[in-house]
Amino acid sequence: MGQPTNCASMSFVESIDAATLGERLRVARANAGLTQEDAAKRLGVSRPTLVAIEQGQRKVRAEELRTLADIYEARFNDLLRSTAVHVDLVAKFRKGDSKKQTELEKSGEDAIRLLNRLATASMELEFRLGQRQQSYPPPEKQILSGPLEDQAEDLALELRHRLGIGLSPITDIVSLVELELGVRIFFRPLAPLISGVFAYDAAVGPCMLINIKHPRERQVLTIAHELGHFMCARNSPDVVHEAAHEISREERFVTLFAVAFLMPAVSVRSRFRDYTAAGGAFSPRNLLLMAHSFKVSVEAMARRLENLKLLKQGTFESLKERGFTIEAAKRALGLPTDDAQSAPPRLTLMAVEAYRRGLFSEGQLSNMLSLERVQLREQLDNFGGEELDDALSLES
Repeated sequence: MGQPTNCASMSFVESIDAATLGERLRVARANAGLTQEDAAKRLGVSRPTLVAIEQGQRKVRAEELRTLADIYEARFNDLLRSTAVHVDLVAKFRKGDSKKQTELEKSGEDAIRLLNRLATASMELEFRLGQRQQSYPPPEKQILSGPLEDQAEDLALELRHRLGIGLSPITDIVSLVELELGVRIFFRPLAPLISGVFAYDAAVGPCMLINIKHPRERQVLTIAHELGHFMCARNSPDVVHEAAHEISREERFVTLFAVAFLMPAVSVRSRFRDYTAAGGAFSPRNLLLMAHSFKVSVEAMARRLENLKLLKQGTFESLKERGFTIEAAKRALGLPTDDAQSAPPRLTLMAVEAYRRGLFSEGQLSNMLSLERVQLREQLDNFGGEELDDALSLES
């Protein structure tokens, strides 16, 4: 697709409302992680001039717009196109002094920008395919004064009832939150300390980015954790990481909610009684099978049993000290040890459909989805093969 001529570009740029174009440029700059000072320096103008452009007080010239598109790694035509999707989740996150950023803070901001990019890509694909994701968010719940444990248990049961899953273990939390709650959920490699990112916008809906490098059980717990933020503090974006020094009341509540949502107390007690009904002691084998059944880690299952006073405090530490290894135990019981998480089908299938319709090239999709061309090609082959269409054809 060719670019417009300089004369056509200048005329078209001048025809767009300066405030509208300025806001698109502000969003693009924020998504690129650049300050106004940095962007102005690279454009070759003063910071006040860039501020005036973003506020619509000074029209941007066509050549400046091209330069800014390159600086922000944005598509020139998308900045001009009224139907292009412009998502700004980045601004929802509090930013500290960029000159004093720790490595963890930088990793968090990188994850936030990636979430924003994937949310934008998801909405763009929906728009082009005419497949707008419906979102019917449950009402947000306020955390009240008093003990948090009971409130978290009650909210977890209430959401389970709303979703129609009762007290059964959740076999596929990704499909559940995507299809029933309209959550845009993405999986990409993130910095080791970052487990996930959550943000909510009324126009975009709830969005989650989960670290695909983490074990499957940990990803599940992160999703449930972010779901807790969606239920009680959806307008407060969140970055889940291991280095938190201060745990707020809200964060404690969300952690308790995640555990209660994945492992309802009634179900855990019932399963525990089943294993010990014959008078036998609860064994490491039973613990492993329970963790596998509830799709959580052995440690998370042990902690839950300890907190429900079904196991003594310190049981998990004792197992580790005695040389208990999860991988060896899984192999002994014939349980799968592969924790790999595939990409959520919805985003992948939208990308496949858009490619097959010729709406986007491989290069465009690779850029939109933040995937290497080889990774994209693998997904296109795995989910878009003609053999699958032939096999599932309903026409005689």
